[in-house]
Amino acid sequence: MPLPPLTEKYATGVNVVTIGATREEGGTRQCSIKVGGAKTLPFMDVDGDKGLKPVIAMDVMDIVPEEWPEVLAKPFKDVWNDPGKWAKACVEKYGADMICVKLDGIDPDKGNRTPEQAVETVKRVLDSVGCPLIVWGSENDEKDNLVMPKVSQALRGERCLLGTAKEDNYKVITAVCLADGHNLITLAPLDINLGKQVNILVTDLEFPLDRIVMFQTTGALGYGLEYAYTIQERQRLAALTGDKMMMCPMICDCGHESWRAKEAKASDEDAPQWGPQALRGPAWEAATAAVLVQSGADILRMRHPDAVAAVKQLINQLWG
Repeated sequence: MPLPPLTEKYATGVNVVTIGATREEGGTRQCSIKVGGAKTLPFMDVDGDKGLKPVIAMDVMDIVPEEWPEVLAKPFKDVWNDPGKWAKACVEKYGADMICVKLDGIDPDKGNRTPEQAVETVKRVLDSVGCPLIVWGSENDEKDNLVMPKVSQALRGERCLLGTAKEDNYKVITAVCLADGHNLITLAPLDINLGKQVNILVTDLEFPLDRIVMFQTTGALGYGLEYAYTIQERQRLAALTGDKMMMCPMICDCGHESWRAKEAKASDEDAPQWGPQALRGPAWEAATAAVLVQSGADILRMRHPDAVAAVKQLINQLWG
């Protein structure tokens, strides 16, 4: 006697957030990208609507990242002096769905670049690619509060995803995203209650929930990844069971976290017993992203082209 299929239905789900605005929508993007929408646990389409396919945003830095190991730097060395060419290579050569412009160089300890230089960088990227943009500040609160309003104004009408808003520094970026029509990344440590609290603070300023993407800071493989998985799974379950403040899509920073792990960045000379870094480093990033996409991540920030290709293949296979 065949067993009947066991399914679990949920009453609510993850909000849909639209990133990027086409010319018809008042922007200049060739396309917009929607994320979220799931009404079940990741890839469990037997239980309901699995939502929109997860996407990959590749990082483009505003300064040459001299701390990157040679294995990570090699694919970009011929373009990384020009953020526009870098972004173009990520999209056209390596298949990025979006570009994340990381403004590391505005940090006082990493170059102290001016708001005008930051605006020039994001505009160069904007003019070089047709995909939606994410712009991520330095997470130095004082400098971000000076720079991000200028960046937001320069990108007005493009419906970008800007970050980050956190509990002790959320008012400025929330206000400029609200004024200029952008989406917002809310940041919290790996804690459901703190993540919820940031969303409450942001929505108290009348920012719409359907324009928020959550970032629960995560570790890489070997650095608390199982805990990150658990927290993000709990966030998805909270969304499915009616918690409005948890119904936002999720973004994960896989590239940065993976490539600061010693297992990825150690050279062949320093760790010959771990195998060639050219395979080990991208594999570490791909494994990290593979876990997080199955915990419910809607946007993966990534760096190495080989890791991007592997995770794209995984997503397509899981998507069916």
